[in-house]
Parts: sequence; structure tokens; C-alpha cells
Amino acid sequence: MHIKRFEDAQAYEAPNHWGVYGLRLQGFEEGGPTNQWVGFSQFLPGGGAGPDSTPFEKVYVVLDGEMTIEWDGGCEVLRAMDSCTIPPGVVRRIENKSNHVCKMLVVVPYPPEAI
Repeated sequence: MHIKRFEDAQAYEAPNHWGVYGLRLQGFEEGGPTNQWVGFSQFLPGGGAGPDSTPFEKVYVVLDGEMTIEWDGGCEVLRAMDSCTIPPGVVRRIENKSNHVCKMLVVVPYPPEAI
């Protein structure tokens, strides 16, 4: 069992992101998860990420606010408790187009070099 308190979460900067404050809730630590890490991202109005893709899937869960996600000609707005899985290789762009902070969980597998 590995318990980590919110006040102990460390900040991280994600590449190709803007207007966001990220905290690593779980992962990359002794006794933590062995196959993925969990981030908590707070996107300011106008904040976002991409366009880019990764060679692995990831999961987004919007906890509060809303996030617009665009991919392959598609566009959806995720709202509180909506989630999505982004498959490997899919180019996506996300942006908080609202006037409120968007709070989102991100679940990402470890990169092969970290295992």
C-alpha cells in the first residue's frame, strides 16, 4: 500500500503545455505504482496542450470545469466527470476555452526507459 498526501505531491512541467500547473499524485517513487503515473492538472482559462501525440495511450478525467479536445477532425467538450482515452499515435490538442479553471486527472503509462 502506498499512500501519498496531496500536500506532498510534487509539481512537474509537461512539454508542449501552457497555462497549466501540474502535480504528480502517484508515480516515479518507491512503493508507488509500477505501470503508470497519475497527474493532477489545473488549466487556467486559455491553457492547453499540443498538438502532439504519444506512442502510448493516456486517460483524461475532467474533475471540474471543461476542456475542449480536438483530434483527427473531431472536437468535443469534456465537462465534470467526463473522461476520454487517447489511443497511441493520435494527434490531439486540448484547450480550456472557458473562463473557469479546469481540473483534470491524467493517467499515463511509464515510458519504456522508466521501467
